[in-house]
Amino acid sequence: MTRIVGFVGMSHSPFATLTPPRAASDPGGRFVADTARVAAAVDRLAPDAVVVVGPDHFHANFYDVMPPFVLGIEEAVGFGDFGSRSGPLPVAAGLAWEIRDGLAAAGFDLSLSYSLTVDHGVVQSYEMATGRADIPMVPLVVNTAAPPLPDMRRCVELGRSLGAAIRSSAFGGRVLVVASGGLSHWLPSNDPRDPAVVGPRRESVIHGRRDVRAVAAVREPRVRAMGGNPDARVNVAWDGWFLDRLRAGDLAAVAELGDKALEEHAGSGGHEIRAWLIGQAAVGEPLVWTSYEPVPQWITGMGVGTTFDLD
Repeated sequence: MTRIVGFVGMSHSPFATLTPPRAASDPGGRFVADTARVAAAVDRLAPDAVVVVGPDHFHANFYDVMPPFVLGIEEAVGFGDFGSRSGPLPVAAGLAWEIRDGLAAAGFDLSLSYSLTVDHGVVQSYEMATGRADIPMVPLVVNTAAPPLPDMRRCVELGRSLGAAIRSSAFGGRVLVVASGGLSHWLPSNDPRDPAVVGPRRESVIHGRRDVRAVAAVREPRVRAMGGNPDARVNVAWDGWFLDRLRAGDLAAVAELGDKALEEHAGSGGHEIRAWLIGQAAVGEPLVWTSYEPVPQWITGMGVGTTFDLD
């Protein structure tokens, strides 16, 4: 029997690697210190594999074909955007296939990738939560970029089935579930139907697969220019409410918000909390420890939560 040893939910931001804090008092200092505490606790849990649920930021998936969920089953390659790790990542292929089979039996038809590109939306939290990059992973990428988005209630259902698939697998080891995304942050639209998304930008979100590196070279300077603003919008109150709901194990309250209300409170980037819903539903336990720091300079509310104590 395979055992799930815990869940870690964690915000990510390009600026966590681009402009890391040099002192505890710098923006992001509390977040980085607390993720180090999480990594130390994870080391004591000694997982044999890590299932990482996170988004893609138009480095692997585009609107020529935009799947709601993609499971990496053989190879995972870090894109290396914004200073995140590039190159091959270890994959627990046997566990990945059993997850696929278990989810299919539960009525979830996921897209599969034998060679999945993952960007900072997966890699950053994988490395920060574990403190290393050698534990075999199973990457599950969720579309949070723009509609049509998977329904949040469907994400909770997927998470429950994911947990059952992990526990019933013949993997036989200890599995940690990590979710990467959010919390509140406001980003420019990526929706091809949006009248503001025109010309080269619209072309890039639809046809960017033709030359991904060229698309990234244009996009990354725009994102970098968003950083460093102490007045960037972050909804501290909503972020706190979200973490409180997960501490109570009340995923339904979040899922029932619907996309419109979620975006009003947490911005377009807030859709990434789908990863947290999937991950915590898989583990089936409330958060027992949380940390939060609003970091407008990183354009994001930086939250961390675990289903296990750190001490």
